[in-house]
Amino acid sequence: MPDALPRRRITLTVNGKEHSAETEDRYSLADFLRHGLGLTGTHLGCEHGVCGACTVLVNGEAVRGCLMLAVQAEGCRVTTIEGLADDDGALSPLQQAFMDNHGLQCGFCTPGILTTLTAYLRDHPNADEPEIREALSGNICRCTGYDTIVRAALAAARTIREGAKA
Repeated sequence: MPDALPRRRITLTVNGKEHSAETEDRYSLADFLRHGLGLTGTHLGCEHGVCGACTVLVNGEAVRGCLMLAVQAEGCRVTTIEGLADDDGALSPLQQAFMDNHGLQCGFCTPGILTTLTAYLRDHPNADEPEIREALSGNICRCTGYDTIVRAALAAARTIREGAKA
């Protein structure tokens, strides 16, 4: 009988709340978030880092949750789609713009796109359409295209430039 798979306890802050849990060394951050913490908003698409559906923020930077091991997130601050809204439930400017501009479509790719754009618009609030399309080049939407997504991102950028937090 094979030995049990290696496990270790990790502690990280997810959406502002500290979590300490055991995980197998081989578990991806996305699997840990979904199965270890029950945060199922992070989706797994290709599991090869190509589609971007699993994108989360680690210490403020957009990373592919399927390519990062959970143990690599020890001591990190992680933000998932569940953590983008304010504590009172108010949507972020980007989430509101997606709702207002019909950018949600089927919703499968939406968590990864929203986390990608949250980091991008925080750092590039003056982004124009070509720049936003380039920022989204690592996120695959299989529905209808990117027009409503880009329109929403441009609307969110305007709101952020007017003083709302990204």
